[in-house]
Amino acid sequence: MVVLGKRLVAEGVGTAWLVFIGCGSIVLCTGTVQQGYCALEVASAFGLAFATGRYLFGGTSGAHFNPAVTIGFTVAQRFPIRDVVPYIAAQILGAIAASALLAYIANGRPGFVVGASEFAANGFGDHSPADYQLHSVFVAEFVLSVVLVLANLLIEARRESASTAALVGGVFLMLVYLVSIPITNGSVNPARSTAQALFVGDWALDQLWLFWAAPLMGGVVAGMLFSFLHRKSDLTAVALADSSGDTE
Repeated sequence: MVVLGKRLVAEGVGTAWLVFIGCGSIVLCTGTVQQGYCALEVASAFGLAFATGRYLFGGTSGAHFNPAVTIGFTVAQRFPIRDVVPYIAAQILGAIAASALLAYIANGRPGFVVGASEFAANGFGDHSPADYQLHSVFVAEFVLSVVLVLANLLIEARRESASTAALVGGVFLMLVYLVSIPITNGSVNPARSTAQALFVGDWALDQLWLFWAAPLMGGVVAGMLFSFLHRKSDLTAVALADSSGDTE
């Protein structure tokens, strides 16, 4: 078991990498991405950042890079409760560090003001790229979080496919962002949302609650679903083994 300190560093660095590459593909672009378009390019950036981060740090920390994933693994009894708060803290600090670096670089562009820009922050209503309202945003964030966290749990459970886990996880995140970018600028990750909101302030902080509530609720549901599916598969395997023994 890798000591907690090393795991926290891996989580923080991995989350920073995810936020810097993913949000950077929005913030540092001077084209139409800033208005919520070019979803494929942004989704690919997030997916590739996650895949490479998981490849590098998966063996050290499990490569959650997301409080919703950590909560989901805890509910599914795949992660110790005692490490939840340190993991989430490391993820938030890593995301903030990445956002600070993005803000510093972006300020080198004439006319750029962090507070006056969207800065890849997540929002609903007037601050949704396509003006989606609160109820639509909440449902989208919740459902996509369930899918993302459940996918991570199932990937982790399939030890025989460990060599492709990073790539598959990255593809899942890319697909989730393809759907969510026009709706919210793409979140399903409270650490990512918090970091950007802290720099934008104002409306982004007012709406941040949703980007904690929906993903964390999705993580809880995903953990419960995984436990149910895993228990059912175990019972089926035992039943098949017993049946095979009876026929011999």
